[in-house]
Amino acid sequence: MDKTKKMNPLMLAVIAACIGLPFVFMGAPFILLILCYIEIYIIAVSGLDIVFGYCGQISLGHAAFYAIGAYGSVLLHKYYNVPVFFSMLIGAAIGAVIGAIVAYTCSNLVFHFLSLATQAVGEIVYILISHSPGNITGNFVGMYTDSVSIFGFKLDNQFKFYWFGLVCVLIFLALKQALINSRTGRAFMAIRENVKAADGMGIDVRMYKVKAFAMSAFYTAFAGALVTHMTKYASPDSFLYKQSVMFLTMLLFGGTGSLWGPIVGSISVLVINESLRDLQNLQMLVFGVLMLIVIIAIPGGIYGTAKEYYDNLKAKKSAGKTDAGTAVSEKKGV
Repeated sequence: MDKTKKMNPLMLAVIAACIGLPFVFMGAPFILLILCYIEIYIIAVSGLDIVFGYCGQISLGHAAFYAIGAYGSVLLHKYYNVPVFFSMLIGAAIGAVIGAIVAYTCSNLVFHFLSLATQAVGEIVYILISHSPGNITGNFVGMYTDSVSIFGFKLDNQFKFYWFGLVCVLIFLALKQALINSRTGRAFMAIRENVKAADGMGIDVRMYKVKAFAMSAFYTAFAGALVTHMTKYASPDSFLYKQSVMFLTMLLFGGTGSLWGPIVGSISVLVINESLRDLQNLQMLVFGVLMLIVIIAIPGGIYGTAKEYYDNLKAKKSAGKTDAGTAVSEKKGV
């Protein structure tokens, strides 16, 4: 309870900053666009954190769910006239179902075997959307679509979309925290720490792995639908393997297994990426360097390392006060 109370002022301060930012940059469409992308990446990376940070399952194929959510929403809207908001939710649900199927078939795989399997899923989805039957996805040309519309109100610019994205981020983060603090979340963490021990305690490891992948896929698929309807265009080039690497880099750089890690990682990596826009050919090299920095120098990520430093500092101060109190008591006793 104490920890939650301490987090609330920080959360409120961040929300207040988020409310003020669009007004500060109202005359800068590019900055607003970056802020919208940050919101989308926070949702996607938070989804990856569920399966990787909390359940301990490696995935290098989340670009597949990103693409499924995007194309699922676009196709439903184009061919079946489903309203965009509902097509996004259905597209995310389709991503969750496919995520569950992938998890069920790969539930016995671990480490690099699982990462290779998820990478293969990513490649399969990329081939399907770029070489679709009957050219229904537009293949390499891509597809144009409509912006998000809520009860007739179109979010047709970055300023309007920002507020919708902010509400989505808050909802998804709240749902993630509720999940992690639930019995299911505790089962995820038990599997992450020791699969055999979790199985011995009566936890249905396969079922919870499937749940973790399904929930993670829902988050990432919804983010894919968001980005597609924000840009009003879907292309296979947006769902390459490097997108999965980018998600993983953001998560590792910010810190796994936390609420703030995906937020810090999404902001940091996206800002670095945009700063190096002129060096796009070196994008994968930059991601590789960032991963090495995290693995060698800050294995807990930026947030994890900062939190550990703060906790150690606080523990030292507490120990110092205790020692001082003991010394005073001893003097009084003498």
